[in-house]
Amino acid sequence: MEERPTVINRPVRTLLATALASAFAAGSAQAAEELNVAYFLEWATPNMVAKVDGAYEDALGIPVNWTAFDAGTQMTEAMLAGDIDISYSQGLAPFINAVNANAPLKLAAIAVQYPANDCYVRSDAGIDKSNASELEGKAVAVPLATMADYSFRMMMSALDVDVSQIDVVDQVPADGAVALADGNVVMACTFGGLSNAKAAESGTPLMTLEDKEAAGIISFDVVSVTESFMQEEPDVVRAFLEVTHEANADFDGNDEQLEKIAAESGLDVDGVRAQMADFVFPTAETQLEQYFNDDGLASEAIGVVGGAFATDENPALDDYSTTIDTSLMQ
Repeated sequence: MEERPTVINRPVRTLLATALASAFAAGSAQAAEELNVAYFLEWATPNMVAKVDGAYEDALGIPVNWTAFDAGTQMTEAMLAGDIDISYSQGLAPFINAVNANAPLKLAAIAVQYPANDCYVRSDAGIDKSNASELEGKAVAVPLATMADYSFRMMMSALDVDVSQIDVVDQVPADGAVALADGNVVMACTFGGLSNAKAAESGTPLMTLEDKEAAGIISFDVVSVTESFMQEEPDVVRAFLEVTHEANADFDGNDEQLEKIAAESGLDVDGVRAQMADFVFPTAETQLEQYFNDDGLASEAIGVVGGAFATDENPALDDYSTTIDTSLMQ
């Protein structure tokens, strides 16, 4: 199992500026003598079975190098630096933040749809959805520019809480869960099986699944690709997507599959089973017909997320269709 990279907490626009400069200086992407893929630990997906079984190498005929990251913002930085070609299950929020900043990335497919990430309030804080405004003036751990950040913002909006009055601490989920347990923050927004479990030991979700769905807070992760790699190696990207969709179709939750996913994700089998119970892996056909059609699930969500993370420096795009290329799923 790959070792996690060191987490570097810097403002997103600083990361993007640095990475973009490196990307332009490096020139075009390398020839596909190998494929470099980013993924998440603690994130159980069927393609981990294909990873273990060597199905990607068999289909592509080249080595496939998998690197684990703690957040989608780190994936963006690595892609723009030329270290990663494809990010599997990058959060929509970090992808949108990147393209709002004119990063040369493309959304190639949906990886997984799942319930919006939870924000856990310390059990002794006396705060729930009925008095959520009491979060104002207190410290809250949020991994900025991630889908957990998106969920946090949308929940605060739904509960009429002024985010500008919250002391938001930028922490990856594992660190946020520890900060919650130590009492350094009153709430932590997390993702990943182990981080969620840690946060649940000392906190309770601010909103239930039903609450989030009623508020229209939905989440999905994407398969993102650097523009240069998609242009230069479309067959590699197409094959990667085909193997991924085949792994999704072949998944039936048998013990052998669960054990392989557990070994790759860093979760135990029970954790994998529980996490995947809430995951949806749409087929290529479903994506094209229901997600990327006019007014489809993805088209609508992309616009919402784009507006949520827009800034004066990096405003929302007028048309996000230019950042989407689903042609390699067809």
